[in-house]
Amino acid sequence: MTDSYVGRDVAGQFRILQKIGAGGMGAVYKAEQPDMNRHVAIKILHPRYLSRADLVSRFRREARAMSHLSHPNTARVFLYGQLDDGACYFVMEYLEGRNLAQVVRAEGPMDPLRACRIMAQVCGALDEAHRGGIVHRDLKPENIFLTVQGGIEDFPKVLDFGLAKVTEKQMRPGSMILTREGMVFGTPEFMSPEQARGKTLDARSDIYSLGVILYELVTGKLPFDARQPIEYIQLHVNAEPIPLSQRTPERSFPPGLEAVVMRALAKEPEQRWASAAELGHALEQIANGQPVGTPTPTPPTTNPQVALPQTPPQAQPAPQPQPVAQPQPVAQPMPPPPSPMQTKLPWIVLGAGVLLALGGAVALVVALTTR
Repeated sequence: MTDSYVGRDVAGQFRILQKIGAGGMGAVYKAEQPDMNRHVAIKILHPRYLSRADLVSRFRREARAMSHLSHPNTARVFLYGQLDDGACYFVMEYLEGRNLAQVVRAEGPMDPLRACRIMAQVCGALDEAHRGGIVHRDLKPENIFLTVQGGIEDFPKVLDFGLAKVTEKQMRPGSMILTREGMVFGTPEFMSPEQARGKTLDARSDIYSLGVILYELVTGKLPFDARQPIEYIQLHVNAEPIPLSQRTPERSFPPGLEAVVMRALAKEPEQRWASAAELGHALEQIANGQPVGTPTPTPPTTNPQVALPQTPPQAQPAPQPQPVAQPQPVAQPMPPPPSPMQTKLPWIVLGAGVLLALGGAVALVVALTTR
């Protein structure tokens, strides 16, 4: 790749500023997006592959799939397309920091607990991709970038999802994975045994590569001693990896870590961790000082954002009339018994009235007689 792309506009909204990386498949450039006031990275596939219509088609398909990945530990893809000269590209978030290979070279073997925390996050990103049918196929320390996000240190970002899947040659079992230029697609040091044999790959191939990366992070070495790429390929297929405790006997490792790494490096895919999520959970347990294999707490099933179906109202029986409370008579105080005088008084009054009536009648008879 030349620097002819520097200064060019892409899609009418990005201007390429400088080349920041290059490889056999193409180059990565830093670009600015003035309308959004941000920087982005643009990866451009080498024009030599334009003659391979199948590779161009698969590049587009994989870039489209990458754009749908939303895990925070996956590098976001904003746009994909082709330049005027036909070269394929995609625009992704611009990251500042160092990849894992640079960290190990600069600092030496990583603290095992720190490595477990970082790789557990990487497993989360891969689990989302695997569930979406995307296998990375070229996992290596250079493709895991450590940055700071939201004030969080050691925040990994997984790069180049699907690129090796797009660019690898169709292989026959036992064939070499070399181009005419002698370049290996897929990195031999981190290649699964089935990838080295040219077999069909699934998510468990990525899990093997994760095991090699974690091995190198905590020891500063690879699980095999070799000098040439072909030697690594043969050792992945035929040799058992050197245990962590033998590789660096001067270092101590948390309980369970060696078993977790060795299971990831099993020759047969069926003997490895069943998923990236399962491996990530084991690494989280080691980082938290828990025994590996402790069940994950079951989250509550109630989701306040999901509308639950409403139960139709049941017919309610008609209300029954309730008896009305009747007022109770208030007890009145009993009057005191009458005195003897009060008992005789009516008779005295009656007798006086009778005498008066008789006296009146006598006076009336006398008056009539004397007239």
